[in-house]
Amino acid sequence: MAIKVAALLALLLHLAAAFHAPSTLNARALRASTPTMKHAEYFTRLARAEAGRLRLVVTKSNNHIYGQIVDDTKHAIVAAASTMEKELREAEGPKRGVSAAALVGKRLAEKALAKGVEKVHFDRKGYKYHGRVAALADGAREGGLSF
Repeated sequence: MAIKVAALLALLLHLAAAFHAPSTLNARALRASTPTMKHAEYFTRLARAEAGRLRLVVTKSNNHIYGQIVDDTKHAIVAAASTMEKELREAEGPKRGVSAAALVGKRLAEKALAKGVEKVHFDRKGYKYHGRVAALADGAREGGLSF
């Protein structure tokens, strides 16, 4: 009986130590995903918005790419464009890939300039600045946006 209790106690201590002392990799991942970090990122974006810049947010899927210009102070989308828009789907030329992303960037810039937006902050949301993301940014610059 005493051996079973000692073994059970040792097992509980081992589990408690493993639970309370995560590895450094897990601790970093835990810190990065805490609500406090997300809260801090939100206020960083808000400070940029209060400085007079809106965010150009890029989202991509396997088949499509989306761009939105967001006003964080009003919590509103000022302009949006994607490869799913009827005009871009019916237009001649590529429907997917880098060249389609460049067309989305130009279309987004047209819509933004029509609403009086000229300066934005490029928010790539952790995507690498490469391929479709870079093409959308270049298309938006060609269309007249500055960031």
